[in-house]
Amino acid sequence: MILNGHRALVTGAAQGIGRACAEELASKGAAVVLVDRNAATLAQVSEELARKGADAMTLALDLTDLDFVRTRVGELAQETLIDILVNNAGFDRPGTTSKIDTPDLEAVFSIHVTVPFLLIKLLLPAMRTAGWGRIINISSIYGLIGGKGEVAYSAAKAAVIGLTKSVAKEAGKFGITVNAVVPGLTLTPTIEHFMAEPYKQEIIDQTPLGRAGQPHEVAKVVAFLASYDSSFVTGTAIPVSGGWAT
Repeated sequence: MILNGHRALVTGAAQGIGRACAEELASKGAAVVLVDRNAATLAQVSEELARKGADAMTLALDLTDLDFVRTRVGELAQETLIDILVNNAGFDRPGTTSKIDTPDLEAVFSIHVTVPFLLIKLLLPAMRTAGWGRIINISSIYGLIGGKGEVAYSAAKAAVIGLTKSVAKEAGKFGITVNAVVPGLTLTPTIEHFMAEPYKQEIIDQTPLGRAGQPHEVAKVVAFLASYDSSFVTGTAIPVSGGWAT
């Protein structure tokens, strides 16, 4: 699982699963491009990685600004080969079908589906030329089973799996694998600070391993999918959920 000589772009890298993915990939020798809109936190992550000897650069970028994403990432792709892409960034707009409005639905689909599609579109050509690449999209268990009051998020995360499988069929002949990781309840800062304890406990009670996951446990699966060890794995959606809903 050594990734020396490869460069990974990780979105949502300032905290949670994205940060853990960046740290894990860097520990395997990959240079990392850290993408997040929180410039201050992003700088802290980069500094910590640099202290450990990692090659890390930051790209403070609001991924909801699609034109700027297209311009800035397009420029970066001209400057250097990015052959590992981790589409992790996202946010939620909770609501049932009777309460959520179309703009919120579209915003959730944009960050979870349109942005990954755009980044794949920008970075895939160079991977094709290189004859090697790894694309890992972060979905969710809700993308498989749905979630009450999570109609936009669940639908978007299901679309992530469809995107993954379609691009895998397109890219395989070029030596590029495309996979999705499907986390269950994971103790990211958002979950720890904003999810009600009774709801967390309800999910934990339904989880065979009897606990929530940690970001680094998801990141280790991402690192495997980014590595040469996963060379015959593509088009998959791998649950990392402690057995919840699987």
